[in-house]
Amino acid sequence: MHLFSDSEDDLPLAKFESMLKTNSVYFFDATEFEEIIVHYMNVGKMSLAKKALELGMRQHPGSVTLKLVHVEVLLYEEKIDKAEVLLADLEEIEPLNEQVFLHKATLFSKKDKHKEAIEALQSALLYTDDPADILSLIGMEYLFLEDFETARLNFAKCIDVEFDDYSSLYNVIYCFDMEGQHQEAILYLLSYIEKDPYSEIAWHQLGRQYFIEGEYEEALKSFDYSILIDEHFVGAYLEKAKTLEELKRYEEAIANYLHAVNLDDGSSFIYLRIGSCYEHLGDYKTALKYYNITVKEDPLLDKGWLALTNLCMHIGNHQKALYFINKALLIDDKNSIYWMRFAEINIKLNLFEEAAVAYKKCLDLEDYSLGVFIALADVFHFLGEFKDAIDILNQAKKHHDEYAEIEYRIGCLYCILDKEELGLSHIKSALEIDFEYHYLMKDLYPTVFEKDSVQQLILLS
Repeated sequence: MHLFSDSEDDLPLAKFESMLKTNSVYFFDATEFEEIIVHYMNVGKMSLAKKALELGMRQHPGSVTLKLVHVEVLLYEEKIDKAEVLLADLEEIEPLNEQVFLHKATLFSKKDKHKEAIEALQSALLYTDDPADILSLIGMEYLFLEDFETARLNFAKCIDVEFDDYSSLYNVIYCFDMEGQHQEAILYLLSYIEKDPYSEIAWHQLGRQYFIEGEYEEALKSFDYSILIDEHFVGAYLEKAKTLEELKRYEEAIANYLHAVNLDDGSSFIYLRIGSCYEHLGDYKTALKYYNITVKEDPLLDKGWLALTNLCMHIGNHQKALYFINKALLIDDKNSIYWMRFAEINIKLNLFEEAAVAYKKCLDLEDYSLGVFIALADVFHFLGEFKDAIDILNQAKKHHDEYAEIEYRIGCLYCILDKEELGLSHIKSALEIDFEYHYLMKDLYPTVFEKDSVQQLILLS
């Protein structure tokens, strides 16, 4: 065994790694072993952490410090039962040790016993010199219990202890968000800013709350203050750009998005938003350019492919739109919005059977919106599948009560199938629900609309 002299200034980690390379055995005190083990755990090198732990326990078999680290290793590896046994032994030896309570809390939390974890953490508070960290852990346990108010109060206590604890500030605002208390969040942040007017984080969070509340001018001022304090704050530029979009100030929004790109590498999200701004400005060529950059940056971003789809539909290039929506569906074929768009494009291309398949897919995905039923029924009508159209409309009635557009269609379809008495009863119901909507028959079912019996019903309504 080699003992290091006082003159050696190598870090314990360097000494340990040197020992491994030379197969020598050096002496470390328990604290040094703890530092080495924790370092390896933090960087994910568990085999080295366990090697250090094994050697440490050999050199210091009675060390409570290393036994506590051993518990930490066991918890990290999800060896809950073994950790529990060792922790029980440690509690008998050191019943007032803060770390014992902290490890107990971790163990309880992993077993989803969050109330017991909170009790252990509250005990740890009695013996700690660093209450902020423990209060934060208590807050997290209350988050697991979805008790957002109590969680928020604990995170707020962290800020009372350490005012610039921005992690806790974010958590306080998150709790307000989860409770839908945005005005309360605004008041809290204004109070915080009174104490620290130069907190770019607080101004940024205040802007977010104003944005959620639709107070866009106030949000804009907040983001501007955040940027004045820290001109390199990328998040503030992005939120400011989003706010400018809501105010339809698209050119300014683009400038802020581009500034964010200059400060940090661009992301697919930023390029997508820039493309959307150019589309709103009517500059479809530049919008297309940025949408293409979006999907090049992240080919698995289905929203990028959808943006390309919508733009191509808008400019009438339905073949390209079909190509792009297929790309989106390859990424997410459980999205009924994409199937709706796929159906609409196929209708534009006169591919009605493909459109019918897509609308059926929407129903399979439990999208029972009226538009899906109506569109599928109209496709069946166009294909001459009148009974199928009626079946779909009757299915629609199970989900939507008293919609004139359903009744008009069913009535006209029955008339086409020579079931005039039944058809007229549905048309009469439709006229009672919404008379003004009867123009639908003239547009979709002109031969039925011109029938004397139908005209008589209209006159009498």
